[in-house]
Formats: sequence, C-alpha cells, structure tokens
Amino acid sequence: MAFGDVSSEKGVKELNSFLEDKSYVNGFLLSQGDIDVYNKISKTPGANVPHALRWYNHIKSFSSDELKQLGISGASPLKAGTTTTAAAKDEDDDDVDLFGSDEEEDAEAAKIREERLKAYAEKKSKKPELIAKSSIVLDVKPWDDETDMKELEKVTRSIEMEGLVWGASKLMPVGYGINKLQIMCVVEDAKVSVDEMVEKIQEFEDFVQSVDIAAFNKI
Repeated sequence: MAFGDVSSEKGVKELNSFLEDKSYVNGFLLSQGDIDVYNKISKTPGANVPHALRWYNHIKSFSSDELKQLGISGASPLKAGTTTTAAAKDEDDDDVDLFGSDEEEDAEAAKIREERLKAYAEKKSKKPELIAKSSIVLDVKPWDDETDMKELEKVTRSIEMEGLVWGASKLMPVGYGINKLQIMCVVEDAKVSVDEMVEKIQEFEDFVQSVDIAAFNKI
C-alpha cells in the first residue's frame, strides 16, 4: 500500500493522500484491509486530513452484523456494547460534527468533481482547433497552342487569398499540340471560396479559356 504505519501522524497523512481519489484501501468495496487499517489508527483523524477523516467515519459506521454479511471477520469498528447512536453520544463535542460524514463526503466529492471539470475545461480550451482543409487539382486550359504557358502559370499563381497555398504544377497534353496547366493547391475551407478562386483565374482572358476542377479531396 502507498502509506506507512497509520498509528503515526505521518502514516495518517500518507493514508489521506492515498484516499484522495479512492473510497477504500483495496478496490471499490469495503474489505478486511479497511478494518485492519482502521484498527491501527490510534485516534480520529483531524480536519487537516479530510480524506482520511471521511474514510474513517465511513468505516466506523458499519456494525458487526453488516461486516458478517460482507464476509469480513473481526469486531465491528464500533465500541463493544454500544450502538451507532450510543457511540455518537459518547464522543467529545468536537467530534459530534464528524458523524455528518455523508454530508461531508458529498461536499468533498462535489469539490473534487468541480475541480476535475474545471481542469478538463481548461485543457480543452487550450487544445488547438482543427482547421478543415481541402486539396484541389485544377486544369487551366489555354485558348490555343500559341498561348504562353509560362505566363499562364504566372498569372494563375498571382491569385492570392487568405488560406490559399499553391503547390506543384505540370503541363498535360490535350491534343493538336495544345497543353493544359494542371496545378495543385491547398485551401482552408472556412476562408477560401473555390468558385471565387476559379472566377479570378478565368478573369485572365488573354491566357485562360476555362478552368476545371480535376480533383477535390478533404484533408
């Protein structure tokens, strides 16, 4: 176990740290281990170790009959010859509030849950937003075989839009000695209108006859 001798103050502090996100010393149910550890604690844990205190009060609430039903050996944590009510009356005034363990446990659980939700929200807010992008291949066709294809590519690449990045290009034969410019680009979907980009290229009427989308893939 991740704590030492619970009969000492140091051991109780280590137990408190261990129980910060746990309800029992072993697994998720009351076990013999909880009773054994409980019996080694010399006095009720103080308010400075709230997790150990919560656990201590919870274990203390079980009767001998309940322990037997759970298959746990040993006497009940309650003092012999007393009931839960009688034991509560025998405690010092400073300890009376400790029997509101369910209420205190609920408040502690709510606090832990709130802290975890806050940490999750902060982590999520720092996570970079995914930017939707598309990879597009355009076929830019000239008027005839006399069109200056270098100039056609130059004017095509002169189109600048936020979220638009031009990529590789090559000339592809169409027929009768005519080539078309096949050029690739990557666009941010939220920033670039593909129709607007195509229209801007077609405005170079001295070089461009038409523009077709050869491929369109989401990245």
